[in-house]
Amino acid sequence: MDRLGDLDIFARVASTGSMSQAARELGISPPVVSKRIKRLEARLGTRLLERTTRQIALTEAGRGFHERVLAILASVDEAEDWAGQRAQAARGPLRVSAPTTFGRLHVAPHLVRFLERYPEIRLDLSLSDSFVDIVAEGFDVAIRIADLADTSLVAKKLAPNHRVLCASPDYLAGVGMPEAIGDLAAHRLLVHNADHWRLEGPEGETIVKVESVIRTNSSEVIREAVLAGLGIALRSTWDVGPELRSGALAIVLPRYRASRRVAIHAVFPSRRHMPQRVRVFIDFLAELYGPVPSWDQGLLLPQA
Repeated sequence: MDRLGDLDIFARVASTGSMSQAARELGISPPVVSKRIKRLEARLGTRLLERTTRQIALTEAGRGFHERVLAILASVDEAEDWAGQRAQAARGPLRVSAPTTFGRLHVAPHLVRFLERYPEIRLDLSLSDSFVDIVAEGFDVAIRIADLADTSLVAKKLAPNHRVLCASPDYLAGVGMPEAIGDLAAHRLLVHNADHWRLEGPEGETIVKVESVIRTNSSEVIREAVLAGLGIALRSTWDVGPELRSGALAIVLPRYRASRRVAIHAVFPSRRHMPQRVRVFIDFLAELYGPVPSWDQGLLLPQA
């Protein structure tokens, strides 16, 4: 158990960058923290921390060790949670942040079933397209549609996110279907809050400069514009899946799509001591969407 305690102390020092702060959080003295870190380094035969008068930084060995220690501590927490009646009742307030349109289409309609299953949870759902600091703003979990490969946040992938170029049949009948990526320059393009598309295609990554025929800060305005036949837009299938299935929209340049690294995630502060109400909400969404979510079913998605 002492060895596990040393790992816990090391992880706390690594996350805070301070032995004094780690000591305060752990309720022990700074000399004890220093002694335990030195003992751990001696046992491993390598230096984990670089100490200066002003700060503490991880060595290269320390960074790799820290990643593995976090996984070990998370596994221990999960084992203790299971042994300590993991299925305890989920109750209390649950604050959730989600993107506006996704939350309206794919979270709100399912809340009745979730709250029927967990009647002691009091849900506070905030819909916004602004980036939220989940810790500073007091959220338990946020749904993010992004590439989180390089983030330090704790995240669970809920579903893939397919973004495809699409337009209405009426628009394409009037101006013709583009045959190559360069043909887009001759078309009306629709985008909000950006001046380019970053696409994956047969030749790898391609950047398409976009001068949108309308300016708006609303993704939903672009959605209505492409449905009305105003031009070509890059849309997620969770947003326009029904229209693609019905033929109200058609996929344009099917060998091109937005980055496959972007996915739909649940982001939360920490796996350690996660409240049961947070765990069951994330599990509910993961089960609800699955690897082939309802909005993608029946679609012939483009292959890059």
